Amino acid sequence: MGQPSERRFDIEISPEVEVGVYADFASLWHTSDSFVIDFATLRRPPFAAADPDTGEATAVLPARIVARVRIPPAQVFEFMKALEQQLSAWEQEKRSG
Repeated sequence: MGQPSERRFDIEISPEVEVGVYADFASLWHTSDSFVIDFATLRRPPFAAADPDTGEATAVLPARIVARVRIPPAQVFEFMKALEQQLSAWEQEKRSG
């Protein structure tokens, strides 16, 4: 049998991860060997506070990281393509629904 022409992942997910977590926003940053996405949720409503450097009023959003995902640089492009495909499909469903 020769080399397979494509790879197919047989993915399993544990029950505690399958439910997922809710996130209000995500923060993206990188190191020399990975891209990191921190998903966060608000802990309580925003409040106003003075900026310690300027004294100007600013909105503070108390948040907690609920998941951190590290992606190797080689996978970032595939991730972006998949995200674009899913966003396009979601937009199409919204228009037709």
